[in-house]
Amino acid sequence: MQYVFHRSSSIPVLVSFALISVLACAASSSDGRPAPGVEGIPPAGSLSTASIQGVGAGASSTPASTPSASSTASSTASSVGKDSVAKAPPVTVPSVKGRTKKDSLAMVKAIKAGLDNPNWPVKTAPPLPGSILPARRIVAFYGNPLSKRMGILGELPPDKMLEKLDKEVAAWQKADPATPVQPALHLIAVVAQGGPGRDRKYRLRMTDSLIEKVASWAATRNALLFLDVQVAHSSFQAELPRLVPFLKRPNVHLGLDPEFSMKPRMDRKEGAVITHKPGARIGTMSSDDVNYAIGMLSEIVTQNNLPPKVLVIHRFTHDMLTGSKKIKLDPRVQVVIHMDGWGQPWLKYDSYRAYVESDPVQFTGFKLFYHNDTKKGDPLLTPGEVLLLNPKPHYIQYQ
Repeated sequence: MQYVFHRSSSIPVLVSFALISVLACAASSSDGRPAPGVEGIPPAGSLSTASIQGVGAGASSTPASTPSASSTASSTASSVGKDSVAKAPPVTVPSVKGRTKKDSLAMVKAIKAGLDNPNWPVKTAPPLPGSILPARRIVAFYGNPLSKRMGILGELPPDKMLEKLDKEVAAWQKADPATPVQPALHLIAVVAQGGPGRDRKYRLRMTDSLIEKVASWAATRNALLFLDVQVAHSSFQAELPRLVPFLKRPNVHLGLDPEFSMKPRMDRKEGAVITHKPGARIGTMSSDDVNYAIGMLSEIVTQNNLPPKVLVIHRFTHDMLTGSKKIKLDPRVQVVIHMDGWGQPWLKYDSYRAYVESDPVQFTGFKLFYHNDTKKGDPLLTPGEVLLLNPKPHYIQYQ
């Protein structure tokens, strides 16, 4: 079985500096996922410039499983009689060197599934004044400046990284001139760890000074700043309040990463309820977690007279987000379900269809990996190809 591989933090894990080498998380999951690596990085502020540059380049990631036929069949079914169905116009697939017939078929399947799903666009209250979505499309660079392995945000020197962001923004603007592009930096502000740490929570909080540094980079491009949270053995209720002073700023938004939300679960092999360490299993979060974040952000917006916040939720398996129908939308918070898996084009299309399009929440996102999406020689998906999807993603993230 093949998988769309995540991912976001590239199983980043900021451990003590003595642990420089990539460790293997002994994953023995029954779904056949390969064991992800755990990256060693010291606490923020403790690295010299030389030691930061010494962290190995290249992205490693965790996987997202291939959607099964049973998991997606309902999204394409129509209850309308054949006689009343208008014939859908043909889907034109762009000619991109390196694309296979399998890629093209998967693209067409994903496009048609979205067109056939009557729940798109999601019916919500009209956007409040100052709302970013759907008037603009966000194009974000993801990662952490303490590591070259976690994404483009930390892979290049800041000036080179921002120049590259400018080029991507221009490419998306050219692909869809009608939708203004909003640049963003997406910082992993709470990072899952391979070791338990002093409080045995398996997570490391970035310092305020590191967050301010990335905020200063964003300011040079009038870009948004997203603070991404990987709670590991902690909880969103414990980690989010610390970020409130930053979230009170109009241009700061939030990301939640279920992959590293390690809740207790029954381990069949062990025959006991176990809370796995990050990377050993794909984590999960519930609608309760999402609703907590929405409630907190809504209060921040009201109390500080701010425009609506954007909340990005990573997803590349069904179980990463449970009870999505119970998510309580609020016009003060715009929710993006972000397809965060890597792999060949056909697999990314299939995953978007299975884990995002078939389970409407509000807005959608799509992740592009400079390294992992191209491992087998496939060119990176172009803005034009991604924009053929329905619904069109309004949040684009590069790692």
